[in-house]
Amino acid sequence: MSLRGWMLLAAIAIALGWWNSDLSPHVPEPPQLAGGLAAAGCARPPGVPHGQAPLQTPVPATLTSFPLADAMLVPLAGISLEARVLSRRNYHFGRESRLAPTDLALGWQDMARDEVLRRLSITQSGRWYQYRWSDDPPLPPAVIARQSANMHLIPASSQVARSLSEVRTHQRVRIDGWLVEAKMGKATWRSSTTREDTGDGACELIYVCALTIIP
Repeated sequence: MSLRGWMLLAAIAIALGWWNSDLSPHVPEPPQLAGGLAAAGCARPPGVPHGQAPLQTPVPATLTSFPLADAMLVPLAGISLEARVLSRRNYHFGRESRLAPTDLALGWQDMARDEVLRRLSITQSGRWYQYRWSDDPPLPPAVIARQSANMHLIPASSQVARSLSEVRTHQRVRIDGWLVEAKMGKATWRSSTTREDTGDGACELIYVCALTIIP
């Protein structure tokens, strides 16, 4: 093979590697669904009013547990939110990534303001969201924690997966879906059901019925 051919193969390998890396925005098609929310067409919960904090609502009795990939999902609460994307990261390896391939670090209310975010350093790794500041924090730390979160997103449809692939940092998005617990054999991955917590277990695990990028 000529040098040009080897260079082309190398370029293709690099491109494929990036496409399947954590930094790629590509979100794979969701696993096949059966029963539960899928049978209900992923009915949306009550919607949050514009500019308000995320709205959490009870699960109707008609929405039951349902299988997805190698997990059983248990709806815990409805969730509707409008927020700014502080950071995004994809995950392609491990059992959890088959369910929720993308994490969005999201901020709302004061944590969506430019003057606040300019003073914060925001990163994601290991399915965590980290923020740091120099000198004094732009908001009281309790407010930063209460008005932002790292959210593990499970696309409920091909359309949601495509929309999620298009999401970029600093955009504003609307998400409507359900906080869930994923039972995977002897392991359990459970969503937080409050915006007040921090640390281990504080992330939301959301079965996303609809995702819209807000112009």
